[in-house]
Amino acid sequence: MKRFLHSRRFLVIAAVLLIGTPAAWLMARTKAPADDAVAARVKHGDFVVTVTNTGELSAPKFVKITGPANAQQADQYQMKIQSIIPEGSIVKAGDVVAELDRSTIAAKLTDVDLALQKADAVYQSASLDSTLNLSKARDDMRTAALTLEEQKLARDQSQFEAPSVKRQAEIAYEKALRALRQDSLDLNTKTDQAIAKMREVGTDLTRQKNKLDIVKQVMDGYSIKAPAPGMLIYMKDWDGKKRVAGSQVGAWDPTIATLPDLSKLESVTYVNEIDVRKLAVGEPVAITLDADPTKKLIGVVTEVANAGEQRPNSDAKVFEVRINVDHPDTTLRPGMTTGNAIQTLTVKNALHIPLEAVMNEQGVPFVYRRVGGSVSKQEVETGAANDDEVIVTNGLRQDDRVLLSAPKDHDKLPLVRLPGSKVPVSAPGGDTSVSQQKVPVKVDTQAKARPPGAAPAATPARKG
Repeated sequence: MKRFLHSRRFLVIAAVLLIGTPAAWLMARTKAPADDAVAARVKHGDFVVTVTNTGELSAPKFVKITGPANAQQADQYQMKIQSIIPEGSIVKAGDVVAELDRSTIAAKLTDVDLALQKADAVYQSASLDSTLNLSKARDDMRTAALTLEEQKLARDQSQFEAPSVKRQAEIAYEKALRALRQDSLDLNTKTDQAIAKMREVGTDLTRQKNKLDIVKQVMDGYSIKAPAPGMLIYMKDWDGKKRVAGSQVGAWDPTIATLPDLSKLESVTYVNEIDVRKLAVGEPVAITLDADPTKKLIGVVTEVANAGEQRPNSDAKVFEVRINVDHPDTTLRPGMTTGNAIQTLTVKNALHIPLEAVMNEQGVPFVYRRVGGSVSKQEVETGAANDDEVIVTNGLRQDDRVLLSAPKDHDKLPLVRLPGSKVPVSAPGGDTSVSQQKVPVKVDTQAKARPPGAAPAATPARKG
């Protein structure tokens, strides 16, 4: 009987041990923090604020390849590119790089040629008319002169005739003299008229000749040649589209392409109106290339536009920013897409954490700080921020761990305030009185003994 009781007691003890060991292990685990929130460490080092944008390489110095400069004088205001050599081609001075469509100017040439022929015919007709009119006027004047001479002889012979005959002879002489004077005036008038008429038709004839010469000169300019050696880059219109075969070229801006100076390049980018206030001339820029992500370039902001503009297919206002590329090499080409990281601010030896870690409740910024197995709701003071992180000027120290999301029992944690904090905790409805606060608040009394930027002591975990 004793052996049976002894063995039964042994079995009970063994069962308790077998059941109690896993239970104790589970209880030990439950005492550890069971928070699934991701934590991040407070980093210490240089903090950089950047404005990132895409841009495009371009050459500030270039030679323009243009169509005929006086096309408007030939009434050619829109010209169509019929053909153009591929972009990036290396050309020599005098090489033909593009051809313009000659159909419209050929019709203009025909019209001007016909107008010239008509003007020449009018000139010839006016010349013949003037010749005939002046010839007749001269003949009439010579006839009048002979008639006057005859009347003079008759008057002289009438000196010995009766007074009435003598008087008739004098009257006839006076009439002949007046006729001669009138014919002389008519000749002078007709001469002036002929000169004016010939000047008129001659001016029109000269105008048509000059216009024909201009049209021929413009037509010769439809074969566009390179003015200098270099690499051909297509010109872009106001909407960003390149001028290629089939594009229209205006008479007031006849540029077809450019020959850039590749020894100096810049990246042209457009920054939105929110970020442009952060930029200033002289700020450093880290430049990358979409064509070669391994290539790293450096640059500096050289120009920030004062006035915004609206780019095609965009509703937002943007500002043009030009960035000089330091030490460009021969692999860079205008038109390449760049990634520009403009460093607008650099803070040395700063504490910074991810933006996700900073919460805000009723106007007070705070973080969930983890120390061992406990979590405290710690007020912090923040500084400058970039796209990913923010500077913490007070409330944390290096290597502290902060949660990136609220823990499960976050509503039960009291807010640990910084000593001398001037940020009031706003109650619902905007009242900042302590009596109406729904958020429990604690003041970190040990913060005065810590150096600036140090974290507060861990808040004991609440019981119950």
